[in-house]
Amino acid sequence: MYGAVEPLTGESCFWVMPQCNTDCMNVYLGELSKQFPDDIILLCCDGAAWHKSKSLKVPHNIELISIPPYTPEMNPIEQIWKELRKMGFRNEVFATLEKVVLRLCDTICDLTADTIRSITGRS
Repeated sequence: MYGAVEPLTGESCFWVMPQCNTDCMNVYLGELSKQFPDDIILLCCDGAAWHKSKSLKVPHNIELISIPPYTPEMNPIEQIWKELRKMGFRNEVFATLEKVVLRLCDTICDLTADTIRSITGRS
């Protein structure tokens, strides 16, 4: 799952991708750029290899900002991942990976802009 949120408005962009790698990150960045073509996007990233690959293609309206590896709480999307686990994945075993992905998609669709703002916004 790739995701980005805007803490002030609650807008978001999520994509389920088959892998976490540079190729999938490039697809995600392209789709994020298309979804918000008139915005300058400051995308907070952790130290994952696909976030800093030399073959990463960052669109003109996206700037990647790296955070220190010991401060994941500084990244607003980390609060979303925590909320998704709480909302949709409590003490349950899934029969297939497809059922996990379907639950993930359903849980993301249940996120409202108000929820995103409330858990990611900072003063």
